[in-house]
Amino acid sequence: MKAISGFVGKYMAFIVLGFSTLALFVPETFQWLDTSWTNYFLMIIMLGMGLTLKLEDFAIVFKRPRDLITGCIAQFTVMPLLAFVLGKAFGLEAGLLAGVILVGTCPGGTASNVITYLSKGDVALSVGMTSVNTLLAPVLTPAITYLLLRTSVTVDVVSMFLSIVKVVIVPIALGFLINRFWGTYTRRVSDMLPIISVAAITLIVAAIISHNAERILETGVIVFVVVILHNLLGFAVGLILSSLLRLPPARKKALSIEIGMQNSGLATSLAVTAFPNLAMATVPGAIFSVWHNISGSMLVGLFRLMGDDEADEPDRLTA
Repeated sequence: MKAISGFVGKYMAFIVLGFSTLALFVPETFQWLDTSWTNYFLMIIMLGMGLTLKLEDFAIVFKRPRDLITGCIAQFTVMPLLAFVLGKAFGLEAGLLAGVILVGTCPGGTASNVITYLSKGDVALSVGMTSVNTLLAPVLTPAITYLLLRTSVTVDVVSMFLSIVKVVIVPIALGFLINRFWGTYTRRVSDMLPIISVAAITLIVAAIISHNAERILETGVIVFVVVILHNLLGFAVGLILSSLLRLPPARKKALSIEIGMQNSGLATSLAVTAFPNLAMATVPGAIFSVWHNISGSMLVGLFRLMGDDEADEPDRLTA
C-alpha cells in the first residue's frame, strides 16, 4: 500500500491531467458524477487532512509567529489582488472574474502540504499556514470576495460562510479529534490517505470539467492564461517575500507553495453556492485544480535543486 501511495503521490499531476483531458473531450464519461457531490469529495479530503494533524503541528503558531503571520497575510492579500488585477486586465466577463477572484480569496489546500513535503520544504510551517488560513477562511473569504466584487456581482456571504464551515472546518475538526483519541488506528490507514485524497481531487476535477466542458472550450485561451499567471505569480511573490525576510530554503519553499497553491476545489464548490446565476464562475476553479497540481509537480523538481536546512527538514507527510 505504501508503494502504491508513493506512486500516486509522485504521478498525481499526470493522473489529474489524464482524467481532466478525458472529461474535457469526452464529457459523457464523467457526467454521471453530479457536481453537488464535489462538496462531499472535498469533505473527504479535509477529513483526511484532519486525520494527519496533531497538537504539535499547531505549536508553530507560538514557535514561529512571524513566519506564520507573514504567510497568512500574504495568502489573503497577494492572491486576491493578483486575481482582481489579472481579471480586469484581461477583461474577463462577470462570471469568470467572480470565479478567478473566488480562487484567490480561498485558503491554501492540502495539495500544498504534499508538494511542500515532496520539495523537502518545511512541512510543519505549511501545515500551520494551511490550518490557520482555513480557520480564517469562513470570515475572510466571503468578506474579501464581497469587497472586490460588490460592484460586479452579488455575493451570498452567509451561504459562503456556512458552506466553508460545513465543508472545511467540521471535517478537519472531526479528523483531528479521531486522530487525537484513536491515533493508533489512524496510523494504520495513513498510507491510504494520499490515495484517497488524489482520488477525491481527481473526481472533483473530472465532475466539474465534464459538466462545464462546452463552456471551458468556449472561453478560449484567455481564462487559461489568467489562471496560469495567477498561480505562477503567486509562487514568485512567495519566493521574493521569503527572500526579503531571509528565510532558510525549507521555509522559502513552504511559503512560496502555500501562497501559489489555492484550495480551488473549495472555490469551485463555493461558486455554485455564492454565484448560482453565473455558471461560468465554476470554470476558473476547475482549471486551477488541474493546473496547480501540474505546476506544483514541476516545482518539486526545481525546489529540489535548492539547498536544504537539516533543522527544517520535514520528518513526516502531513497531507
